[in-house]
Amino acid sequence: MSLSVVSTAVVVPPLNLLPLGLAGLVIARKWRGLGRAISSFALVGLFVLSLPIVGGGMLVALERGLKLTPPPGAPPAAIVVLGAEETRAADGAWPAVDVGSLTLERVRAAAILARRTGLPVLVSGGAPEEVPTPVATLMAESLATDFAVKPRWVETRSLDSWQNAEESAAILRQAGISSVYVVTHAWHERRALIAFAHAGITATAAPVRLDRAPGGAVADYVPRISGWEMSYYALHEAIGCLYYLLLSR
Repeated sequence: MSLSVVSTAVVVPPLNLLPLGLAGLVIARKWRGLGRAISSFALVGLFVLSLPIVGGGMLVALERGLKLTPPPGAPPAAIVVLGAEETRAADGAWPAVDVGSLTLERVRAAAILARRTGLPVLVSGGAPEEVPTPVATLMAESLATDFAVKPRWVETRSLDSWQNAEESAAILRQAGISSVYVVTHAWHERRALIAFAHAGITATAAPVRLDRAPGGAVADYVPRISGWEMSYYALHEAIGCLYYLLLSR
């Protein structure tokens, strides 16, 4: 398991609240008040973050005010699509390694944008230590095979969004390109734009889709697994944005 996976589990809620609650139970054996307070905090945090009204609201807040319109003096000259996850099949029905669901959504959005604009496509994403094939290679194959769009550049060295921007910028500069569309999920766009700005590339957000703001329906106040998922993505990106802003200083 990579260090980034471990550090994410430690830093980003709600993943870290369960061990925190267990730690509170242990502490309560010696310091009852403190231990109960820690466990109660973790339990309440797990409940609150499971509510779609909370997770969905945080996602929408992250996506508000994204730069969706290209600057008039620097129209995008290429499309950069950022990789997400890969998936591995347990049998021979599918390729042994393939694009995951999030990556596939990004690839599809990039193909639609490429057809609409006629711009060349750069796919970006390397291979984690436990995966033999870079995600950009799988993305290039999916674009060509599933969507009949052949990417012009395949960047396979980057392992995170910061490196996506740095490695892509180096390729783009060689092609004389300084303004691009960046295709990724809307909740990831803000962090990606920070990274591309630091890399010296003018980036316009081209999100897969913008999330719906919770409407206050009863279902939005019912705990769900999807609530934890939304909260995780939102908090992961918010912490990542703060970290990238510090790196950019």
